[in-house]
Amino acid sequence: MSRRITIHDVARAAGVSVATVSKAINGRDGVSPATLEHVQEVVAQLGYESSLVATSLRRSRTDVIGVLVAEFEPFAVQLLQGVSAALQGTRFDVLAYAGSVSAGEHAGWERRSLSRLGGTLIDGAILVTPTTTPTQSTVPIVAIDPHAGSDGLASVSVRNTDGAFAATAHLISLGHRRIAHLRGRTDLESAHQREEGYRRALEDAGIGFDPALVADGGYRTAASTAGANAVLDLADPPTAVFAANDLSGIEMIRVAVGRGLRVPEDLSVVGFDDIPEAAAHVPQLTTVRQPLTEMGAEAVRVLLAMLDGGPQEHVRMPAELVVRTSTAAAPR
Repeated sequence: MSRRITIHDVARAAGVSVATVSKAINGRDGVSPATLEHVQEVVAQLGYESSLVATSLRRSRTDVIGVLVAEFEPFAVQLLQGVSAALQGTRFDVLAYAGSVSAGEHAGWERRSLSRLGGTLIDGAILVTPTTTPTQSTVPIVAIDPHAGSDGLASVSVRNTDGAFAATAHLISLGHRRIAHLRGRTDLESAHQREEGYRRALEDAGIGFDPALVADGGYRTAASTAGANAVLDLADPPTAVFAANDLSGIEMIRVAVGRGLRVPEDLSVVGFDDIPEAAAHVPQLTTVRQPLTEMGAEAVRVLLAMLDGGPQEHVRMPAELVVRTSTAAAPR
């Protein structure tokens, strides 16, 4: 491995003191414009990067925003793209950190991640679907789709209930009456809101709620398999399914096709999120679009305002039904 370029190397190559280099790279007074330009040219030529930790100790800031996720799955990746785009042209860089991909217990990954990064590596944090609310932090925090809802931390989320209502109402408008629901993780507020929207749409249409038509999907492909089979094993199976996210919806289709059903002729399926896989799937998945990149950008806006002394905000963004080819009129 090549040796790391140090501030001493820059000073030697530029023919100035280490103190002058330090002033130049940290924007302090006492350096002439010509010397500043010369030092910056040498820094670029040598590829010198000052330590984030050392910089934070000197300046009490790092100009880095941390995006903390449990793992890099499609939902988190799209949010990260929005964060990155929103920070273009600002002084901030992005540090993406996955807190629960290693072996061991992952409960409380948010607190551990913040304790490792906060105050020395990042100036503020965006937490993606945190399971708990960190009560103490050395940096401002914005939570995207927090598991416990919008209490406590500044937050950005989608109107889950409205989106689920629209998904279920779409199936009802196609003539479906036996509509199943593959719900998300029962410990997440978003899952409860989506089930609430599903139930409300049934009630508005005068369709009685049947608990046998609700099965756990867990927001995960593997967890959805058993739920998909359970609703299809019913003596009076559904003609349509509203899945609480796209991964569950895609797995619902796989299970149905594996059992000889045609989608959408025999079974209509709607998801939630609109990850790229939804449009790429065959058939294309009808879904409820969360504006994921926009949510990431909005989290940046809220966080930067907080770094400037602004208040915490709770932002709820609209959800939009996107009709594709996985839904059709109920079979006669």
